[in-house]
Amino acid sequence: MVLFCSRERRQLPEINISRYREPLEPGLKLAVTLRHLATGSTYADLMYAFRVARNSISLFVPKVCEAIYLAYKDEVMPDEITTEDWMRIASDFERIWNLPHACGALDGKHIRIRKPPNSGSLFFNYKHFFSTVMMALVDADYKFIWLSVGSYGSASDSQIFRDSELRPMLEDGTLDLPPPSPLPNGETDIPYFLIGDDAFPLRSWMMKPYSRKRLDHDERIFNYRLSRARRIVENAFGILAMRFQILIGTMQQLPETVDLIVLSCTTLHNLLRIRKRADLQLFADEEDNNHNLIEGQWRQGAQLTDGDPGYQRNFGNAAGIDQRNYLKNYFNSEAGAVDWQENMI
Repeated sequence: MVLFCSRERRQLPEINISRYREPLEPGLKLAVTLRHLATGSTYADLMYAFRVARNSISLFVPKVCEAIYLAYKDEVMPDEITTEDWMRIASDFERIWNLPHACGALDGKHIRIRKPPNSGSLFFNYKHFFSTVMMALVDADYKFIWLSVGSYGSASDSQIFRDSELRPMLEDGTLDLPPPSPLPNGETDIPYFLIGDDAFPLRSWMMKPYSRKRLDHDERIFNYRLSRARRIVENAFGILAMRFQILIGTMQQLPETVDLIVLSCTTLHNLLRIRKRADLQLFADEEDNNHNLIEGQWRQGAQLTDGDPGYQRNFGNAAGIDQRNYLKNYFNSEAGAVDWQENMI
């Protein structure tokens, strides 16, 4: 056995014999995390690609995701939306999608995860895999303006919405939607509303399509006009998943980390929409000159699984029924019709 003598040790001062490694550069941590989000690469793959220990990656990815969210959320997804903000959103829906008074489209999607320890069937969903649910409200420009993450996969969209902070704010008026006003060329004051599907209750503040099997002409026109605008939320989710492939596979992290990943992905999605607007046109649905749908690139890849509508899918109160009927009549009148709608039903 050959031992270093004291002299030999003095000749090697540049060797760091500490058991502690130099801290990783923030830029490296960010690069690893962005690769993880964009490609869905596993921690093992990232370890070899970046020569960073797997356990280090597992520790800093959640922190970087949280830092991304906290750094940009006030710019791209503020906690408070003013009445003036809602007015701008409604104006965009009217200008782009010919749907006046709409303030956003709402939907839920499942995020695949590995079964968390000791969770029973809480995360087991109606499609027979484990997941958490993200529910989002999207504006007319494909941006997420409200988001709920981390709901159990076993919960339906109707349950998640019922228990969310959004519903009571809609019910008591604290969401600060604009006050009722006439539609273009109309005279009756009509409340502003969100667009949903059968998972959500029919209210004056929530419009959804007629769901009977046999619909008359005017009901089909209403459904076309509403569904055309609601495509915005389908596109937003589709583009999100196309950009951030981590959302497509089965995440191996604990639900708390999954939530941070989802928050960071939606934050980056909004940031890209604001700062690199032209890129979106490569992915989103479009319409030709006759308003026929041209499917966007996001439809060619894997997509997020729809939320479970649940069983409370057709309930509505008198105010919601009256408003939907008013909008139906309006869209079929000279005041509210668009030239091409007859060709779409």
